[in-house]
Amino acid sequence: MEDDESEESEDDESEESEDDESEESEEDESEESEEDESEEMEDDESEEMKDDESEEMKDDESEEMEDDTKLMKPSVSYRFRCPGPGGFQCTSTGLVFVMDQEAELLYRTVQWDESLLQSAGKAAAGPLISIQCPEDAVRQLHLPHCETKDALLSEGLLSVVHITDDGMSVIDPLEITDTHVIVKVPHLSCFGLVWAWELLLRLLDNKKPISCQVLLFRPPNQITRKQSLNVHLLPSNVLLDEVKAKQEDCVLIRKPSKCTLIKNQTYTVHCPKAHKVQPQVNDFDLDFGPNYPPTFEIILPANIEETTVAVRDQAETAVWESGTPSVSARTPSVSAGTPSVSAEEKLKSVRTQFIDRVSGPVLRELLDKLLDCEVLTGGEMESAAATTGRAEKAREVIDMVRRKGPAASSALIDVLCEVDPYLSSQLDLT
Repeated sequence: MEDDESEESEDDESEESEDDESEESEEDESEESEEDESEEMEDDESEEMKDDESEEMKDDESEEMEDDTKLMKPSVSYRFRCPGPGGFQCTSTGLVFVMDQEAELLYRTVQWDESLLQSAGKAAAGPLISIQCPEDAVRQLHLPHCETKDALLSEGLLSVVHITDDGMSVIDPLEITDTHVIVKVPHLSCFGLVWAWELLLRLLDNKKPISCQVLLFRPPNQITRKQSLNVHLLPSNVLLDEVKAKQEDCVLIRKPSKCTLIKNQTYTVHCPKAHKVQPQVNDFDLDFGPNYPPTFEIILPANIEETTVAVRDQAETAVWESGTPSVSARTPSVSAGTPSVSAEEKLKSVRTQFIDRVSGPVLRELLDKLLDCEVLTGGEMESAAATTGRAEKAREVIDMVRRKGPAASSALIDVLCEVDPYLSSQLDLT
């Protein structure tokens, strides 16, 4: 475990095809990350798995794989173990690896060199991924794109660049599906999707649509208790874990995120209960990192329980809309003029007592409620629930939450007060 002053690292875990495949875990300084459900691989994205310890993977589907994500400043790294030949999809990144043999893959995003792309007449069309793996283990790589079906009709628009110490080369796709660009892997280094710049400019003049995602983050403010929401407009193949890693102490509000936007078109955000939305208007740009600043900030009154957020285009048509819960019910109020101990310090001071005294049923209810209020991810909740022994489970829960910062620590205190008023009173957390 990392100490209290360091940023939490989350492990990237991969789930093997067979039920009895064990999860891979990172070193003690890491923590289980969000477990996503893997989508079915398309007919052209899957191959038969032949390993004795794995089940056969049908042509039109892939086995669900768990991903173990390790948060590291300033980016995210992933580890993915493939048990044998076949096709495997990482649910955190959407990448598909077609393997010739059993191998462990290590990969992470790296920053694009814009001058290198411009000199080749290319523009970034997705994240740049650095992949490490034994030679000859990976036969094909499927990279997620953010194109709409109509845009896929433009021949020559998409290709893949392969960047090594010797320079950059362009790889023509073997195939482009509705979701992925498929290339043969010469040898592993950095791979990324690119657009042909001249063709892209012509399409942008014709208002080329991009498959996108709208992400909402709730930043903490322990001093004023004001409520705010950060709205991010991003291409759909930007990695969620990368964006989350840049939003320190912010809570992701999980909502359906898919929408279609047009580059360089102006958009507005509407929230009927907002005090202010800033800026009032903003252009949509193709942001592939590394920092991912918010596109809009919504300032809300402190007493609002829920509201609606909509993204509208220049014609005032809503391209995305969702109801959004506020922070008022989840964060405790602070009395004006009263010196207060931070929630993290409170949990630290009662850590040993909490581990010794909290019951198993209360722990299970705490995990459910922390998942409901998005303090814990699904992967973190399941990791803690699977920990053997009540005391070890309690230790993992309190340490996991403390490392997430003041907002998460406050949420654990609130939930404990609700679930076990007697214990929270004995620990002086009320």
